[in-house]
Amino acid sequence: MTGRPEDQMEDDVDGDQAITQVEMIQRLPRARVVERVPFLVDVVRGRRAAHVGFVDAGCWQLHERLDRWIHTDLDRAADHLVGIDIDAAGVERARGNGFEAYVADCRDGDALAALPVDPVEVVVAGEVIEHVDEPGPFLAGLRSLVEPGGRLALTTPNASGLLNSAAAVAGFEVNHPDHVVAFTWFTLSNLLERHGWSVRQVATYVPEVKDPSGLRGRDRLLAAGAATLLATERLLGRLGRPFAADGLIVVAERA
Repeated sequence: MTGRPEDQMEDDVDGDQAITQVEMIQRLPRARVVERVPFLVDVVRGRRAAHVGFVDAGCWQLHERLDRWIHTDLDRAADHLVGIDIDAAGVERARGNGFEAYVADCRDGDALAALPVDPVEVVVAGEVIEHVDEPGPFLAGLRSLVEPGGRLALTTPNASGLLNSAAAVAGFEVNHPDHVVAFTWFTLSNLLERHGWSVRQVATYVPEVKDPSGLRGRDRLLAAGAATLLATERLLGRLGRPFAADGLIVVAERA
């Protein structure tokens, strides 16, 4: 195919719904930089809630050592909290610690509907969707947990954040080994709308560099550089550029 790039793009779309490059430019919504855990605690406060992916597989020892397991914070704030995860061992451990928890694959709406759990007012899915092979069915499945008009609070790394852009210049990429997808505000909102959710609120957050004390040499230098960039993200947030932050929060209502 020859011609201008914009001509090629329009040729790839049938009918009168051709998309131009201008239509690919999306204005970012109003947002502010928040603290992730306090934000989610406020979302569930006094409400019946479910926390999916609550086990946080692979990080249990770190959470125990630092006393930073978010499920505990949510449980204290919610009127009633249920944990749901595919990690059977983690669910059993949570039950042993007195939490109500169930094993289920959240991509399967029928499996979620079959759980002995009444529909909740809000579902929290923190740092989960980026691990899921099928994020569309995941979002559709979560509808089975929520009462009509109920809400979903999602947090995930922000693909437009400053950290990875800067890391790419230095020849690196910053990603959890288990991540398979990354979202911007627009792509996540688009996917939510396609699967029965209406976006109601957007915010961003700046992640923390966790426990750098055991790092040495180059790793310690990289952690120091990341901490500097994250401090820059906070500054940019105060200057009205919240989407430079590396964490994304979207709150959506069941349509």
